[in-house]
Amino acid sequence: MHEEIINLLKKENKLSDETISEIKDVNLSDFSNIVKEIGKDDKEHIKASEILKDLNTTYIGKNLYIYNEVASTNTVAKFLSINGIEDGSVIISEKQTKARGRSGKAWSSPLGGVWLSIVLNPHVDYSRLPLITLATGVAVAKTLEKIGVENPEIKWPNDIMIKGKKVCGILTEAVTKFNTIENVIVGVGIDANLDVDQFPEELQEGTTTLKEEIGREGDENLLIKLFLEEFEKISELFDHEGYEEILKEWRKRSYTIGKIVEVREPFNTYYDAYVVGIGKEGALIVEKIDGTLEKVISGECIIKN
Repeated sequence: MHEEIINLLKKENKLSDETISEIKDVNLSDFSNIVKEIGKDDKEHIKASEILKDLNTTYIGKNLYIYNEVASTNTVAKFLSINGIEDGSVIISEKQTKARGRSGKAWSSPLGGVWLSIVLNPHVDYSRLPLITLATGVAVAKTLEKIGVENPEIKWPNDIMIKGKKVCGILTEAVTKFNTIENVIVGVGIDANLDVDQFPEELQEGTTTLKEEIGREGDENLLIKLFLEEFEKISELFDHEGYEEILKEWRKRSYTIGKIVEVREPFNTYYDAYVVGIGKEGALIVEKIDGTLEKVISGECIIKN
């Protein structure tokens, strides 16, 4: 985190090379107000003034921090979350140079996408974290339905699909202190006004964009506004323990239930299974070849049919 925040300050001409060499061991919290200040101006494409206009939320997105380019919005969100940022604050960047996914996968996020992270204080234990990811997936899917995408689906645990191709990824991370969850960072990346050939060749076959699906470029600021509104609705359900309603909405849009998959769990445990459903805490329920049922709490599922 230290290096990424230093690089952000350097790109924004807030630190010189000479100054950087002198503060290598300085507590970066001293620079948190500068990082916040940088994020308060409208940028060329993403503009707080347009997102906040008529934004129908009570706290999600009321504080926006927008950047030209960061390594990862989740990293900036983590940094600000431990330095007095407000609940429901949203960090957005026009570009990311080291975006991260599950299992540490990294890539660059070019201009034209929606790359953001939300800081939450949900007061939950670790067992509920998977439900935050599922709830976010529902919010993204509902947002895409609002802009005219037909039948967006959610692939467990963190991808949004259109016609079998990925259009969005979600990364939920906890900020902890003394084994207690202080904040939860919800990172969302939506391939909006991009062309598929902008992605690495190995990803192009399984990826799509809103521009490709709708046939035109859309308004990124409007897309963010609509998503923040849907996110607050689903987060209110979460806060009031409406977990079954969240799961009901998720099941309606599931891309995974009813399919044969290769389950890839941590520590290289791979096996084929049939997806039966999803449990009350967000674990995938699968039937293995020998007929036994298994809960998949973390990992990846590769669709085989």
